[in-house]
Amino acid sequence: MRKILIVDDDREIANLIDIYLKNEGYATGQAHDGEEAIGRLDQESFDLVVLDVMMPKMDGLEVCRRIRAEREIPILMVSAKAEDMDKILGLMTGADDYLIKPFNPLELLARVKSLLRRSYLFGQSAGNGTAGPASSEGILTVGPLRINKLTHSVEAAGNPIHLTSTEFGILYLLASNPGRVFSAEEIFQQVWREKYFESNNTVMVHISKLRDKLEQELGDKLIATVWGVGYKIDA
Repeated sequence: MRKILIVDDDREIANLIDIYLKNEGYATGQAHDGEEAIGRLDQESFDLVVLDVMMPKMDGLEVCRRIRAEREIPILMVSAKAEDMDKILGLMTGADDYLIKPFNPLELLARVKSLLRRSYLFGQSAGNGTAGPASSEGILTVGPLRINKLTHSVEAAGNPIHLTSTEFGILYLLASNPGRVFSAEEIFQQVWREKYFESNNTVMVHISKLRDKLEQELGDKLIATVWGVGYKIDA
């Protein structure tokens, strides 16, 4: 059974999310400030975090940074901050998705299912991102990069590059089709497995984060932008 941590200082909202998730068969836990959330994550294994932004003691952005420093667990950030820059900041901090309050609980469920499905499809071990046994299948080599789909691992000249399940999904899609240009819409629909909306800048933000991580190890740009068209990795 998948286990989800709900982090929100508004107990009514946390309880509402809790009810909907349990009705779908998920196990849940709750934390009502950032410090409590980090404490629970240190003590228990969770498969996903639903994370509010504005909280006492430690806000959701700082919680997200601390999670990302140690874990690849999917994070769905929820916030009443609806501006594009707020969403971009949340995604750049390390969230996999961003949902604006007030939200339809059914949309939250759909996003939770999408994130869990994506983490499963790209081989992330439940709750802690640990790698499973190595296999010669599902391994791509692009220049100095070795990408293993089964273990959800990426290495550059033997040095591990830690990616979220979303970043890994984008990289694996592009690397599996060298030379092909994918539009933001195609990337979103294949990685997120949801309908793309024209104003959606989620792909751009995740591409930027992925590039930063790759360039730190490789020293050059592996993912090329084809202006007005999309993104590609050359053969």
